[in-house]
Amino acid sequence: MESNSITFSEKIKTKIKDFGPAFFIIGYVVGTGSVTSMVVSGAKFGLSLSWALFLSCFFTYFLLVSISKLTIVTGDTLMFNFKKTFGKSVTIFIIAALLVSIVSSCIGVMGVVAEVTMEWVSVKTSISFLNKPIVSIFFISLLVGLFWTGKHENFIKVMSMLVGFMALAFIITSFMVVKESGKSIVDFFPELPKGDNMGLIIAGIVGTTMAGVCLASRSILVQEQKWGLDDLKKEKKDAMYSMAMTFLISLAIMISATGTLYFTGTNVDSATDMMHALGPWAGDFALTLFTLGIIGAGLSSIFPNLLLFPWLIADYTGTERNMKRPLFKLIVVLVALSGLIVPILGGKPVWILIASQALSPFVMPLITLFLIILLNKTEVMKSHKAKTGMNIALGATFIFNCFMLFVAVKGFINFM
Repeated sequence: MESNSITFSEKIKTKIKDFGPAFFIIGYVVGTGSVTSMVVSGAKFGLSLSWALFLSCFFTYFLLVSISKLTIVTGDTLMFNFKKTFGKSVTIFIIAALLVSIVSSCIGVMGVVAEVTMEWVSVKTSISFLNKPIVSIFFISLLVGLFWTGKHENFIKVMSMLVGFMALAFIITSFMVVKESGKSIVDFFPELPKGDNMGLIIAGIVGTTMAGVCLASRSILVQEQKWGLDDLKKEKKDAMYSMAMTFLISLAIMISATGTLYFTGTNVDSATDMMHALGPWAGDFALTLFTLGIIGAGLSSIFPNLLLFPWLIADYTGTERNMKRPLFKLIVVLVALSGLIVPILGGKPVWILIASQALSPFVMPLITLFLIILLNKTEVMKSHKAKTGMNIALGATFIFNCFMLFVAVKGFINFM
């Protein structure tokens, strides 16, 4: 009996470890940026922009599979492959663009987390000494302290718990609002009005799902898993799982916002607007549930951002990802401190965050094009070059990314 118990336990641990990259993707993608984009989309347009969510998840699956295969076959990570084939200058440009996305995301995410937390504190407690900078410093210290342990396994476990809790919070909320709304499914798909920053919101939805930083980190995680050619089926299953869960959780958030905000005509101009509207549907419990979901989502997306730029540097140089290096520790602290900008200086974190997510489409066409070229080079892929079906899928992904670039540019112009 004892032997069987140990065997079962080991199987569970192996399953969790095997799907480590999937948990990372879900934890990073479905963070506060995704929550904010989906909530604003649902509040303004119901589920009418859910097509952007579906297509971004659909095409991201092919990118994840392709990046994983490239890493497995070559043994090198994405940025290192880019540098070897396309040169240093263009690879540094891509890394710099990803750095802008990383920092801007941290700025917006912590702004939203601090604002939502303070609203909950003011409603639920009589505490008066707290303010947004203090709350931000607490969360930043917590994340830096977690990083300081230097154990990647602990990080994966933390991501899994936060993602699981966040998913449960929003799925429960979505069921609540559908049940209580009394609306038909057709009412959840209203006609799209003109204006209302629709282009920026669409770019934000796609940018938070098809995040360039997340895709670049995919190859790093695959390399750390030490997956080989025998694991090609496993990496496809991992990519499928991550995108399916990302779509379902994000859709649940959008449904929640439609039921609680769109149908009541509530505008979302601040982070607190996202949480207040849940009260009428599920009482005080929904307020707390949504707050904890936002905090969990925020921490699960900020923590990877602290690691990603050092990872990209190590990726580019082909060196060991030793997070104990003084340079890497300094970078982590500086990126973390960027989260204090909105709580201290002010601003609208909701739109700062959506704008930061909308930056991702600017670099995605280039990443997709380079990936297509690499997957079809015999000297790179040898006998494992991309087949016709994958080339068609990646070609469609490239066209989609070019269209999203156009939408993002137009969205920024209209927004400004």
